[in-house]
Amino acid sequence: MASDSGDGHATLKRCLGVLRDARNDSEQFAALLLVTKAVKAGEVDTKTRRQIFDAIGFTFPTRLLTSRQPPAGCPPHTFRAFGLTLLACFCTDPELAGHSQILNKIPTFNDILLSPCDLDCTSMVDDVYQCLSAVLATARGPRELVTKGTVSALCQAYLNGGHGSDRALTLLVGLLAVAEAKCWQRDAPQLLAVLSKLSGDFLKAEDMTKFELCEVLPHFIPLSPPLTENSQGSECLCRLYKGLADVLGSKLSQSQRDPALKLAASLVQACGAEWIPAGSAGSKFLALLVNLACVEVRLTLEEPGPMETEGKKEVVTACYVLMEMGIQECLREENPLLENVQKVQLMRIMEEAFGAVIFYLREVKQEELQDPFIFASVRVLGAWMAEETSSLKQEICELLPFLVDYARKLFKEGSPAVSLPQAELVSAKGSALPQDALRFLLPGFCHLTAEDRPRDILISVGAPALLCEYFLQQWEVLTSKSTAPAPLTSTEMSLQTLCGIFLNLVVTAPDLVRCDKTFSSLMDVLLNSLPLLLPQKHHLVLAANVATLGLMMARILAGSAALQGKKSAKEFFGAAIRFLSQAHTAQADPSSDGLALAVSPTFVSAWDDIQELWFLGMQALAGCIPLFPWLPQAVLQAQWLQGLSQLLSCVAPSSVDFELVTAFQAVLVELARASEQCRDVILSHHGTEWASLYGMAALEQCLAEQGGASSTPGGK
Repeated sequence: MASDSGDGHATLKRCLGVLRDARNDSEQFAALLLVTKAVKAGEVDTKTRRQIFDAIGFTFPTRLLTSRQPPAGCPPHTFRAFGLTLLACFCTDPELAGHSQILNKIPTFNDILLSPCDLDCTSMVDDVYQCLSAVLATARGPRELVTKGTVSALCQAYLNGGHGSDRALTLLVGLLAVAEAKCWQRDAPQLLAVLSKLSGDFLKAEDMTKFELCEVLPHFIPLSPPLTENSQGSECLCRLYKGLADVLGSKLSQSQRDPALKLAASLVQACGAEWIPAGSAGSKFLALLVNLACVEVRLTLEEPGPMETEGKKEVVTACYVLMEMGIQECLREENPLLENVQKVQLMRIMEEAFGAVIFYLREVKQEELQDPFIFASVRVLGAWMAEETSSLKQEICELLPFLVDYARKLFKEGSPAVSLPQAELVSAKGSALPQDALRFLLPGFCHLTAEDRPRDILISVGAPALLCEYFLQQWEVLTSKSTAPAPLTSTEMSLQTLCGIFLNLVVTAPDLVRCDKTFSSLMDVLLNSLPLLLPQKHHLVLAANVATLGLMMARILAGSAALQGKKSAKEFFGAAIRFLSQAHTAQADPSSDGLALAVSPTFVSAWDDIQELWFLGMQALAGCIPLFPWLPQAVLQAQWLQGLSQLLSCVAPSSVDFELVTAFQAVLVELARASEQCRDVILSHHGTEWASLYGMAALEQCLAEQGGASSTPGGK
């Protein structure tokens, strides 16, 4: 045997020598035929393959691909087929598969896939698929395939159903796994046509094909553009709903149910609950879906010991997506899919499932914290904590130290903040560790810091310092000119929620704010950020949060160096005064010929979100006036007193509600007490008259007392 092997190598060596010495195409072609005889199919090892390539190079196969004159008596595609066989052979070497000479052949490969194929051409198609598969596995390959039109060619090849169409589908799945957004951006109509065929096959299938399609279909459901945007996408969703309702309404084995749940989760991520029709059938299906997800989570997480396979984690993560949808649908009041009885039942079932999630997280070991499944579990628990504040409170309080430590670990290890899209969490395609667990815990923390026991636990484990650091980092992300990894909206939402948490701490734990140095750092950021935010009207809600929080903190930190008349402090208060003073205006009253007080046009769209903050801000400003001697002068410079006096003088008193009168009066009284100049401005603008008109007794008294005590008729 050894002798045979030695003879084979010697023969191959002689053939390669002939190949290298060939003087023209005919001699090179003849030498190649000798090589193929010397090396039996499937016996070419890496070293031999490289020797063949070194002897041939890319030039000769390229000429073979373009040749239109076959040898006498041979089929017209003989040379082309031979060139493809050589390239397919070379492509099994990853280094060669990514070579520019292979990548520039991609349009040729696409053309061959779309050409009519008879029995003589099947080997050419097989070679093309081998080349494309090899290119896909290279670093540059996916981008080159998308830009050179391979997605469209593969879609057409699959829809034509010719030789190798199953390989076209496999390649499409691979491309979508690594370049989904680019594929849909460039070839949405073709991909939608494939989804249309797959969804139709899924609905019609009555055998195991149905469950095999459950595995394939999620790859063809785009997060963007939404399938609900056009009729073809909506028809696909309708077929998928009917097919899933059929599957999940039947008695299934574990291996059949798991892919169906994953398909449902991918639809939820892409379309929310929009793919589920309204009405009795839809509500029953939705309830069944969430119910099955909760049962799966309990069965898996309540079992002692580790989960046996990564596949199981994928299924449970898909169930988490369905549970998040369940929470949202139970809370939906406008056009709800669920009836109230169903909502109550589902909330009880979900409570049991979240109890299992908490149980699982309490058992997590330190060395397991890198597992993305832990992140998915923390994320879904965060969704529950954000909405459901009364149930499982004891269990959540006991878990808080773990949640804070876990979030801190990820935050310290990963900066800037990023998180995997949930699509990657469900499919477990992403290997990178998601870093931004805090983003999903913030709404729950906002509720919990309003209550004594959980707030004390959060403080004891250092959550405020971590949240201050996170605020600083998120502010940097928001103001960064470079493209931030996290979406802008999620960054802004995180900052708003953080302001809510800090407001809770300012109100309930002022000593912490006064003593913890991290709050001084936070104060510095607030002082500098509001003047930047306020002119940008699309950031109005965040500006309202920053203004109110800054004013509330300033009352506590009035003695700090940062607030003692420094430029940043004066600019902050100037911006806060502009925010508070610009919220209201006079406008025509439809019910009379006069004017009524109304929310300013620039504030109207955000008023529901900032109304409470505005009132808190007014209250805080009133508290700041006695603490900062230079503050009345800032109010005068902004000409707020003149503007407010004119506003209250010209509108109908009935259009100004009692809460608003109280807020204005609190600030006016403090200004009149702190500054004779402010009092004089109020008096010179008929302050006594309109104070009486609006029932501002405290202001009337203040103006009367100080007016009588003043020895300077005109004031300063």
